[in-house]
Amino acid sequence: MKTAQIESAVRDGGFLENGKHPLVGVLAIQGDYAAHARALIDSGAEPVMIRTAEELVGLDGLIIPGGESTTMLRFLERDGFLGELKKFVETKPAFGTCAGCILLAKEVLHPAQPSLSVLDAAVERNAYGRQIDSTILSAETSLPGGPLEMVFIRAPRMTKVGDDVEVLADREGFPVLVRQGHLMAATFHPELSADRRVHQLFVDIVKRNLNGRRSSQPVEEAVYTELDVRTQ
Repeated sequence: MKTAQIESAVRDGGFLENGKHPLVGVLAIQGDYAAHARALIDSGAEPVMIRTAEELVGLDGLIIPGGESTTMLRFLERDGFLGELKKFVETKPAFGTCAGCILLAKEVLHPAQPSLSVLDAAVERNAYGRQIDSTILSAETSLPGGPLEMVFIRAPRMTKVGDDVEVLADREGFPVLVRQGHLMAATFHPELSADRRVHQLFVDIVKRNLNGRRSSQPVEEAVYTELDVRTQ
């Protein structure tokens, strides 16, 4: 995306303390990465399409979109990309959606496969059936602003999460949106909805990580307070 396009589209509330927008990469291998880019612009970030390990340098955060996780893995295993990506997500904010959630998880089931192994969760692939069985539903979450539209396409299922993983939304008792420190994951496709609250939460995490804010207020409460102000 060109800077001029971003500056005309992004709203004033997206600036960091130094007056700049955070640079958030979107892994542009599979999935609707263009929709993620639009959501990032709407949420006050500058999207950067990423296809090589070298392009990770200088990013403030990263989104790993949906797609087919085994195909994505084969691509990432070239030229040391997977190793560099793992180093990045271990220390910087990352958000995985659908297949991206699978890649972040520590345990992948049905069948098992390698992953970046950073999110304390077990994820079962294609748990809800074929693409033709995909669905759209609206459900309550921990985010302010009422029910959230969720688009599920050949969605994985988180069968368990660690004690330090915060469940922000669930479907039939299984987590569908979670956060663990600087990491977020969703088994649905928030980029396909007009509701920007999920991307806004991630961008807020990126900004807080950059600004290095420290207070007695939990980060979760601080971020949700910012979101609540925007929805009023």
